[in-house]
Amino acid sequence: MRVLGIETSCDETGIAIYDTTEGIVAQNVYSQVDLHAKYGGVVPELASRDHIRKTLPLIEQTIADINASMDQLDGIAYTAGPGLTPALLVGATLARALAWSLDVPAIAVHHMEAHLLATLLSPSRPQLPFIALLVSGGHTMLVKATDFGEYEILGESLDDAAGEAFDKTAKLLGLGYPGGPEIARLAEHGRGDVFTFPRPMTDRPGLDFSFSGLKTAVQTAVRNARKLDDQTRADIALALEQAIVSTLYIKCRRALDEHGIYQLVLAGGVAANQRLRERMKELDAHVHYPPISLCTDNGAMIAYAGHERLKRGMSTDLVINCQARWSIEAID
Repeated sequence: MRVLGIETSCDETGIAIYDTTEGIVAQNVYSQVDLHAKYGGVVPELASRDHIRKTLPLIEQTIADINASMDQLDGIAYTAGPGLTPALLVGATLARALAWSLDVPAIAVHHMEAHLLATLLSPSRPQLPFIALLVSGGHTMLVKATDFGEYEILGESLDDAAGEAFDKTAKLLGLGYPGGPEIARLAEHGRGDVFTFPRPMTDRPGLDFSFSGLKTAVQTAVRNARKLDDQTRADIALALEQAIVSTLYIKCRRALDEHGIYQLVLAGGVAANQRLRERMKELDAHVHYPPISLCTDNGAMIAYAGHERLKRGMSTDLVINCQARWSIEAID
């Protein structure tokens, strides 16, 4: 079975083809980072218009990369949520139209489930059950996966996600968008004993997160700095990165101990952070990551998640139903 995956939930157009016997045989990603950078964040209308321009040409390019044709596809998977509604509608509409014209099944995919399952595309596959830390620009949550499609949210962000804390701090420091990679690069030159920011909600029971207060802490540090030179900015970047990494580490350790499960999956864009990966090595657990190329939004994870559902006989009715908000616990 060959499944085409279409990802248009935010600011990346991701297209890939997953084959039952060969795995990911082709994939391409077009990033809109340069388009949105001057605004300091994603502009939904601009994102959707760019998806309209790029999605079909990228599908044609991906199919041509393996010298195949449209009629060799056995199914089409597309992101139906969560995400930006205008952007989701572009991929969903095109996926449904292609599936109808080719007379193949289509399957709506949950964006965060796809991130979670992306780790199964790495050589080191986790064993079920496992705990997953899904951490990206818009989401930070701990999920218990007991089986395919059976997920329980153990904790989630009550306000800003970790990625949003990176983005907002980057803006305060005059860095580019997206903030995570910019902060990580600057933090390499920081001194670890200059600033200390709080590890929010680690001093109380529970597995929920809250990162909005870190922006306030950074604002205070910036305001009180005698001179916001390059070294001071690097010191602040390092302190923020340490605070976020420590918070995620403490919550993961707590989740593993509370549930007696010592298989941990890290997924989402922030899972590419090297300081986070190094810190997680201190856990008494088997820690699994997707390949770096599959941490950010991509079509490969959508194609694989869709393949796993299609091979179980699932498909989506001939409707277009995208959900900007969609709990991973509510997946059919």
